[in-house]
Amino acid sequence: MASRRPDSFDGLGYRGRDDPLYGAGYPVRSAGAPAEPQLHHWVTTPPDIPGSRNLHPGERTPLFDDAPGEIAGSASGWEAPNPGMPPAEQLNRFAGFSVGFVSLFTENVLSHPCIVFRRQCQVNYHARCYHLTPFTAVAVMYSITKAQGVKALWKGMGSTFIVHGVTLGAEGIISEFTPLPRLTAVVALPFYCASLIETVQSEIVRDESSSGLLDCVREGVARLLGVGAPHSRRLLPLRCLLLPAALHAILRYAVATSIQRVVLWLHQRSKKQRAEPSNPLDAYFPELAASWAGSLVADVVLFPLETVLHRLALQGTRTIIDATDGVVAVGNGGSPLVVPVNTQYDGFSDCLHAISRKEGGAGFYRGFGVLVAQYALHGALLAAARTLMRVLLLDAKAS
Repeated sequence: MASRRPDSFDGLGYRGRDDPLYGAGYPVRSAGAPAEPQLHHWVTTPPDIPGSRNLHPGERTPLFDDAPGEIAGSASGWEAPNPGMPPAEQLNRFAGFSVGFVSLFTENVLSHPCIVFRRQCQVNYHARCYHLTPFTAVAVMYSITKAQGVKALWKGMGSTFIVHGVTLGAEGIISEFTPLPRLTAVVALPFYCASLIETVQSEIVRDESSSGLLDCVREGVARLLGVGAPHSRRLLPLRCLLLPAALHAILRYAVATSIQRVVLWLHQRSKKQRAEPSNPLDAYFPELAASWAGSLVADVVLFPLETVLHRLALQGTRTIIDATDGVVAVGNGGSPLVVPVNTQYDGFSDCLHAISRKEGGAGFYRGFGVLVAQYALHGALLAAARTLMRVLLLDAKAS
């Protein structure tokens, strides 16, 4: 049977016999004539899968046989990047992660001794020294650490992480239903009170056998339900703490956010030339610096309100704290003296008037020098991390 395929059909498309490029390559043959093998410089096989193109005899697939840099370099003159040099995106991510980790670690771990002693100063109305400057505060902190050990100023750090976790979880749930996620401070209030007790309680009277990581959760639930260990009759119910807690959380968020926006706006305005998008310092550090400034201003402005909140939360819990005057007891093995917290406030307004009347305006700022030391440490470490990252980036570019 004679073939119905045209003599000039090459498998890829139909080209007429009169085509000067392809038609001349096919001799005229009849239906019964024997076929002669014709070798040409092109092939009609399906496209090569790895290279996604037809290959001529003698060529190799570049995906498997040749290096990508050789093929691309010979074709367009572009040189392949050095595999030992990290790309700019990896440098940006590494720089952002490093600076952010330093800020987070300093804020939650290295600053914890300052938080502990600051809270002790705020609730110690017996102390003669208010520690309004960081110099007197650092001296007393050193004496407490020398007498009781390093853990004396690191107590309660686990409970602060639990409070952060409860706050973030409640914020995620509340934000799904209401536009007021900052009211999570009210939800975490019982656990915050329990964490406050753990951070200010003296190590001299602490019972190590009964203390654990989840004591904050147990004490918080007991405070919420009104059960557990008996407390003094001066213990205030949680409803008396709702107003100062909610007011402190909302005002702190408002002040910190406003200061952050102002600092970022001033940074953008004062920037004379546009920063390179691949520079991680200009991409990450201004936001961290703005967050640091916002938190500093918010804590300074709301320091009196925080003092009142801590005194109300600690009242009636029979807590014994370290003496913040730095007085050393002679008959107690050289350990700092401890003092009980025996306040008798009737509520938020009574606490404000009592502090103003008995201790003066400076009574609201007990331990303010510790706050200054805390943010000075945080700012110094941020500046050090920025300088270190700049040196590393310069070395990476030079290599």
